[in-house]
Amino acid sequence: MVAETASFASGWVVCLCAAWCRTCEAYRTVFDSVAAQYPHLRFVWLDVEDEADLVGDLDVETFPTLLIADGDGVRFLGPLPPQVGVLVRMLTHAPSASPQTPEVQALWERIQAGAAG
Repeated sequence: MVAETASFASGWVVCLCAAWCRTCEAYRTVFDSVAAQYPHLRFVWLDVEDEADLVGDLDVETFPTLLIADGDGVRFLGPLPPQVGVLVRMLTHAPSASPQTPEVQALWERIQAGAAG
């Protein structure tokens, strides 16, 4: 599959998952294959239990949950069907950044700080 151009030039795609989740386990291959098609984006696999301090107060109820963000802020945070086409469409038609809850904004800031440190 040829990658379409992402709707933003650089940014992050963070999959919030759990080791015990069989759907996440199966989705990892999809996530990694899409990551290879979008080298200008940073893809991160984040286990919410192993990285509980990083996730903070954000309650992730459905897996996989994706956070898509860039320098303008969080563009999307929510569960996504674990299919390659859905992720590619989300990346090629990512919504504009929008105001987020304090928990989401704090998570995004912690992810960025963790990458810098």
